[in-house]
Amino acid sequence: MTDEMYDLGAGFWSIRGSFIKNGILDIGVQCALIRLSSGRFIFLDSYTLTGNIRQQVMALTNDGQNVEAVLNVHPFHTVHCAQMAKDFPQATFYGSSRHSEQVPEANWADDLVESDAVAARYPELKFSIPQGIHYISPDETVHASSLLVYHPASQSIYIDDTFEIPPSKLINAVQPNLGLHPTTKKALKDEPNAAKHYCDWAVELANEWRDVRHFCGAHSGLVVFKEGQFEAALISAIDLARPELEKS
Repeated sequence: MTDEMYDLGAGFWSIRGSFIKNGILDIGVQCALIRLSSGRFIFLDSYTLTGNIRQQVMALTNDGQNVEAVLNVHPFHTVHCAQMAKDFPQATFYGSSRHSEQVPEANWADDLVESDAVAARYPELKFSIPQGIHYISPDETVHASSLLVYHPASQSIYIDDTFEIPPSKLINAVQPNLGLHPTTKKALKDEPNAAKHYCDWAVELANEWRDVRHFCGAHSGLVVFKEGQFEAALISAIDLARPELEKS
């Protein structure tokens, strides 16, 4: 897969890259570059930038000097953090508690990426963390949760794993067909009504972020929704999954 960079407008660039799973299948990966109202920049997630994409990023960011932070929003996406820290040594790195454990060589901020302090620091963005499921699952094969980010100015939602759009669902589809991460049920907390809390959270998110047009998924690629389609697709996905998730 060739790395690509897409200008989604209003200071949001989606960067698509490669991630080879089990040495065979390229399932893709992503990061995003966002220009803040201050004129400075942040990244969502870490990715090793090379070639033309690196040149474009460096041209936009004054050779990287105007990148003030990297927000690593998925606890289990750590492969590129060390290289990103080398490429942007002046940037503040935010992550989950797992990031600092897995990549101690990066200069991690005390504030966790999912904290209210970070959300307050970047009013250009809206953040949401799934309810009812583990953010950092004790089972390291379960990657269903991540910190979701919405950039209202470009109508772009940035999601690692939590919701996805299988490529087969895009063929001849009237609208993109959202699905939940396949490990979602395994990610449920051992608490009463955990599945209900998760489903209710997702429906509320669909309502609050109904204006989403650009869906940036780690392994789903970049998908464009028409007006109103994101809200309908997410609610439909939850309606379909709720009976299975809420089984005792």
